[in-house]
Amino acid sequence: MSDFLKLQDKTILLMGVANRRSVAWAIARVLAEAGARIIYVFKNQELMDKNRSLVGADAAALVCDVEDDRDIAALRARVASFTDRLDGLVHSIAFANFSDGLKPFHETAKADFLQAMDISCFSLVQVCRELQSLFSDHASIVTMSISCTRMASENYGYMGPIKAALDSSVAFLAKSLSQSVSPRIRVNAVGASLLKTSASAGIPGYIDAYLYAERLMPRHEALQTEEPAQVVAFLLSERSSGINAQTLVVDAGMSINYFDRDIIQKATH
Repeated sequence: MSDFLKLQDKTILLMGVANRRSVAWAIARVLAEAGARIIYVFKNQELMDKNRSLVGADAAALVCDVEDDRDIAALRARVASFTDRLDGLVHSIAFANFSDGLKPFHETAKADFLQAMDISCFSLVQVCRELQSLFSDHASIVTMSISCTRMASENYGYMGPIKAALDSSVAFLAKSLSQSVSPRIRVNAVGASLLKTSASAGIPGYIDAYLYAERLMPRHEALQTEEPAQVVAFLLSERSSGINAQTLVVDAGMSINYFDRDIIQKATH
């Protein structure tokens, strides 16, 4: 079956490419291989120009800063200039202000928390609202979450609760869009474990956590960015038609191995 995913000629809006190490770029490569038509969304003109050589000079691309209500309001018209139908949406954007370093969670600044919530979570709701009239009857929406929203990891800071809110929003969006747009529309998330991306490199203490996660995985090999990207493509395809309102954890088995014998011995001796 050469076209197992059946994404050939499907139009997918992809938000989040920042550079070649972005999860969104790994997703773009998988989608392009499957024959999908990609419309890229960049935060600003500068970022779009910077990535032109990456996505291709002729690639469909537009600008939308999700913190700017004017950009959100203009999004439908900008997308409609490229297509009158969207078969899928990938929301792979997140931001947290760690410029002052990590603080205990109870000392999180309100402005930082609300900004991160706006960009990383509520933007998905806003984008779906603005684009609802463009979604096809079987459209699939996928957002990038994390594998451990219930784990109070110091190095991830307040983004844990925000990603938990994103997971919850997935369920509420799935129901509301099925009622107001199409009963066959789906919304899901991919909860990836630690990845080596340029964004994660800016998180204090992330490298140590990444190496520890690698040891926890039964295969003793860290998750590759292409692995959650492939799951995103699957969720966008008709092959996953029975999956809705879910967060699919992609962690190479890390979550079963917290009490690995060798790691316990090293920690207690």
